[in-house]
Amino acid sequence: MRHVYLVTAFVCVLLVSIFGFRGAKFTAPPIDVFPAWAFPGMQYQPKPRPQSASNFFADGRADRMPPEHVVRADLALRNDDQLYLGKDAAGAWVRGFPAALTVDRKFLERGRDRYMIYCAPCHSAVGDGQGITRQYGMGATPTYHDDRLRQIEEGQLYNAITNGSPNKNMLPYADKLTPEDRWAVVAYVRALQRAQRGTAADVTDATARQTLGLK
Repeated sequence: MRHVYLVTAFVCVLLVSIFGFRGAKFTAPPIDVFPAWAFPGMQYQPKPRPQSASNFFADGRADRMPPEHVVRADLALRNDDQLYLGKDAAGAWVRGFPAALTVDRKFLERGRDRYMIYCAPCHSAVGDGQGITRQYGMGATPTYHDDRLRQIEEGQLYNAITNGSPNKNMLPYADKLTPEDRWAVVAYVRALQRAQRGTAADVTDATARQTLGLK
């Protein structure tokens, strides 16, 4: 039995010697079993950090400008201010939708899909600002059905989705929604606003009127 205790103690000491005390902090760096000169790897390469200094480049900066004629994918061919900025040639907010887009049923369905994922938690499914986040203390979500947001330009709604609200209650969604998807959400918001004030007179299709029992 004594040998069992000795072997157990030896194994414990061996394991601690190899792996050390996991999670403990040491004042000196651990022993490198595989030194850099023997096994060079990525962990030993210098890694410049944003806005840091670098002795490698003549100007002493780690940040580098892209080479001449490089085309960034996120900025390539974005020469349509209406589509990408929500503004016209004079810099004013766009009324309506960019000519490059076709606002049809498929477009609205895409807008509804994106709206329910990213907007409904705060603005609710009908856009009245009574989303589930209100139950957790967020009481500043506006309703889309007041006159101010009914009359606001579509380009300004697009800008709010892109860059967030001025009071920072709403964060930007440019990293989650493509420009086309942002416009689709704007179109769906307009559909929600229109639906809240819809009347029987808005139904013009004869078959639909008959189905609804309208004269």
